[in-house]
Amino acid sequence: MQQRRFPLKIGFSDWPGWVAWQIAIEKEWFKEEGVNVVFSWFEYAASMDAFASGQIDAVTITNGDALVIGATGVGGQIILVSNYSNGNDMIVAAPGIDSIAGLKGKKVGIEVGFVEHLLLLKALESAGMKDTDIELVNVVTHQTAQTLSSGEVAAIGAWQPNSGQALKAVPGSKAIYTSADVPGLIYDALEVSPASLNARRGDWEKVVKVWYRITDYLADPANRQEALKIMSARAGVSAEEYATYMEGVHFLTREEAKQVWQKGDSFQSVYGSSKIVDAFNVSNHVYNIPQNIDAYMEPSLVLDLLK
Repeated sequence: MQQRRFPLKIGFSDWPGWVAWQIAIEKEWFKEEGVNVVFSWFEYAASMDAFASGQIDAVTITNGDALVIGATGVGGQIILVSNYSNGNDMIVAAPGIDSIAGLKGKKVGIEVGFVEHLLLLKALESAGMKDTDIELVNVVTHQTAQTLSSGEVAAIGAWQPNSGQALKAVPGSKAIYTSADVPGLIYDALEVSPASLNARRGDWEKVVKVWYRITDYLADPANRQEALKIMSARAGVSAEEYATYMEGVHFLTREEAKQVWQKGDSFQSVYGSSKIVDAFNVSNHVYNIPQNIDAYMEPSLVLDLLK
């Protein structure tokens, strides 16, 4: 009875690696596993606000943004690393700009302090440049396409579908750097409040189990069209357009998931990736005190399941 009265509340948003949860929702796999779950659809920043204020028990989030919330005093633990961005996060430049070097002295619109800011710094680093070589303009991610189209900036940083919308809105624009250039920089995860995890650990284990049912389903080419239909409908675009979004996200296999949870200092480990993001956050004054990465990680639900 308690399960029926008090569902687990999860916030998710329009990143393909999170929209995949819609497959399990429509196929009623949570019900089959015996766990009562309610998913709420948000703009990404709003989903983080809802988690921080305790409106939801869990949120789909990047590993770096989990640190940002945590630095404000709102604790959370990542129980699942679901995928990483493999091209969907982009620096999109206006026509006539063909490389990162071409941004020197120009305005670039990104949501300052968020993951695209880190991607931009990595892009500048690859070209031997610093952020002082450009002018940063703070633009919320869902407004980046229209900002590039307006001519206010020479380039923007955004993830799909926003990056794709920018490419469509400005004929001749192009992606001059993407997350495919730094795989593992941006891991996507499910973060749960410690209170909910402690009180309902068994139910969260079932949620993790459902996730791997989703990845098994997605790995079968026979399910591609149905998956695209379900996910594109949730995102409000055509299945054909959504197919392009799916190309830029890498869903971790079971074996890859086990490897990601191994401690290390490189992008191949969620610990290493998070340390790199933490250093970025501190150096860019997103927060002032380095975070204890281990405190954010709870790998046992996945590792116990995938033994």
